Amino acid sequence: MLGPIVNSAAIVVCSLIGCFFVKKIPSGIEEIVRKAIGLFVVYAGIKGALENQRVLLMLMSLVGGAAIGELLNFDGMINRVGLWAEKMLKMGNGDRPFSKGFVTATILYCTGSIIIIGSLQSGLTGKHDLLYMKSVLDGVTSLVFAASMGIGVAFSAIPLFICQAGIVLLSSTVKDYLSPDIIREMSAVGSLIVAAIGFNFIGLKEIRVANFIPAIFIPLIFMLIEGYILRSF
Repeated sequence: MLGPIVNSAAIVVCSLIGCFFVKKIPSGIEEIVRKAIGLFVVYAGIKGALENQRVLLMLMSLVGGAAIGELLNFDGMINRVGLWAEKMLKMGNGDRPFSKGFVTATILYCTGSIIIIGSLQSGLTGKHDLLYMKSVLDGVTSLVFAASMGIGVAFSAIPLFICQAGIVLLSSTVKDYLSPDIIREMSAVGSLIVAAIGFNFIGLKEIRVANFIPAIFIPLIFMLIEGYILRSF
């Protein structure tokens, strides 16, 4: 649970700093910091992807997973969840500042693809690198949001922790049934998808990253089938 705890704590601490000590951050600084973080995300994603030992399987996973995600429109599903959450969370609150900050931050932090990939990595491998990286991203964003939208941003850490903890617990439960090779290849595919998130942060052509999420599970399916065939002979 270390990853979810650090991520939630980063949001709370940075939100409090932004709410009580920062009045306004120049847009130029906000933009350059965002791009600097994006470059680091690209580096971290590629570094993790290089741990794979089956390049063709990674390629097959990305192509097949992206096709499945595009057909099922995972990106659209996540966006619809965000719109639903916004509608539900605003119920009875109108446009009060607390509601605006809480809703905006909750949707941003809980509906992105990195929360799924990072939590899966944390539960399957025990490594929290992606969630630590997400902590930095969310911390900077929280500081900026809280400076303009108030203390409601800090409370978005609660639904974030619940979402992350649920995925971590689920993935850590099933990891005992997976071989180290399967976990390694799944993690490598997820890391490369994280690199795509970094490119989005930098501001290059937008990649619908959520549509790549099915790619993470293709190594699992392929290697389980492969193992069954090899055992049959």
